[in-house]
Amino acid sequence: MCILTIFTPTYNRAYTLHKCYESLRRQTNDDFIWLIIDDGSTDNTKDLVDIWKKESSFKIVYSYQENQGMHGAHNTAYKLINTELNVCIDSDDYMPNNAVEKILNFWSENGSSEVSGFVALDAFSDGRVVGTKLPGLIKKSTLFNLYQKHGVKGDKKLVYRSELTKKYPYPVFKGENYVGLTYKYFMLDKKYEMLLLNEVLCYVEYLPDGSSLNMLNQYKKNPKGFAFFRKELMKLPFANMKYKYRQAIHYVSSSFLCQNKNFINDSSNKPLTLLALPFGFLLYIYISRKGKIVAS
Repeated sequence: MCILTIFTPTYNRAYTLHKCYESLRRQTNDDFIWLIIDDGSTDNTKDLVDIWKKESSFKIVYSYQENQGMHGAHNTAYKLINTELNVCIDSDDYMPNNAVEKILNFWSENGSSEVSGFVALDAFSDGRVVGTKLPGLIKKSTLFNLYQKHGVKGDKKLVYRSELTKKYPYPVFKGENYVGLTYKYFMLDKKYEMLLLNEVLCYVEYLPDGSSLNMLNQYKKNPKGFAFFRKELMKLPFANMKYKYRQAIHYVSSSFLCQNKNFINDSSNKPLTLLALPFGFLLYIYISRKGKIVAS
């Protein structure tokens, strides 16, 4: 029985999606499902997938939806996935030839219901690890502690138990298409740690039209999504006050951007939000003015 779904959210990425597909065809173990969430593409993505379905040795599932953004595509993926494990490989990324074999072997030897999944490495196409490697002296950790306590940097590849990723769906705000994906991961951190695998499972390429390279625009266009995200992070029981204060500053800024006059009453931490007002307002002014400069 297949236990792994590799899912790929995509939006008008037919020009690069073939890299991901070709890497999946090269896998030393093809016991997986490739789930493609087409988030409103207007290019020839579906035509390509129809061809790939006929020639691939692994199962391909294609699902089309009106554009909702990355988090909306993740919501749809988690609803459709029925395998024990899942991992997201973005439309501009690809996997080393033995990635699936590594995932299945590692989980078979180490996996349990006591963890939410495991963390592995992303690398650039030249083999350089994105950010830092994982700490070698510990076997498991929450994702939050990896970054905040152990000093890990850079994007990492996350393999989760699917029954858990179905929890904490991302809210979808009308007219917006972004909510931080780490919201779900940090919610799972409240109950579970993750195993650590210090090996590369994904090669990444940050394209000019990718969300990670357009964060300022995302911030301006999706203030409700960002305000929700920051409000939830202020509630994390394991976060220190410095971290929560930084979230409060961003919450204030996003609240001004979306013109929410009741943001103090809506806050998950009213005293901290009041303290963050001056810096939050200054951040709002900075983002607003920077947007005008870019536009001119």
